[in-house]
Amino acid sequence: MPGNTHGKQPSGKIGAGGRGKLILFLAFAAMLYVAVFLAAIHIAGRQDSARPADVIIVLGAGLRRDGRPGPALTRRSLQAADLWRQGMAPTVICAGGQAESFPRSEADACREILRNQSLPPSAILLEDKSRSTEENALFSSQLMRERGWTSAVLVSDSYHMLRASWLFTQQDVEAYASPVPAERIHHPQTYPHSLLREFLAFHWQVLKEALNLPVTHLSGL
Repeated sequence: MPGNTHGKQPSGKIGAGGRGKLILFLAFAAMLYVAVFLAAIHIAGRQDSARPADVIIVLGAGLRRDGRPGPALTRRSLQAADLWRQGMAPTVICAGGQAESFPRSEADACREILRNQSLPPSAILLEDKSRSTEENALFSSQLMRERGWTSAVLVSDSYHMLRASWLFTQQDVEAYASPVPAERIHHPQTYPHSLLREFLAFHWQVLKEALNLPVTHLSGL
């Protein structure tokens, strides 16, 4: 009968069943996106593209409370020493500033490891102002431009390489990744946590740039 709308959904509205399906679809799409992005971070961290360059850059990592280098900085610095001995570059930049309540900078701790590996003082430069990966790229690229350098072999942990390479490329550095393999991390159970942290850090960086926010340092990101 005309005017009888009993049992019909109003035009343009989604019923409860449709909303449920939409929510499930969006949740699945979000999980798929996260999984694909985490896989991209993992895969990028397994690609070593090291080749002769102007400089090797060690990206900073946390120190112990007494100022000794932590395991991440140690393995990164040792890899940089190996690359230097292979002739990948004549100079190593140790990047990383001094966090509050710590007795020295990450860059200084990196230098100590490199000196113990028999690198001469003339082969080591310090970038000791940065407090984040973003600032690593900003301040290290400034040192490079002052010396007319354009290419660098980046050394960091595998899970860090996708974001680090992107940030250095944004500073017009021709960046070649040389990640410390995941297998060399002493506590592999922390690897999934590191991947997720990188996922969040990458998207925080994208959001910052979209909103034109200033350079920041949050928990060493």
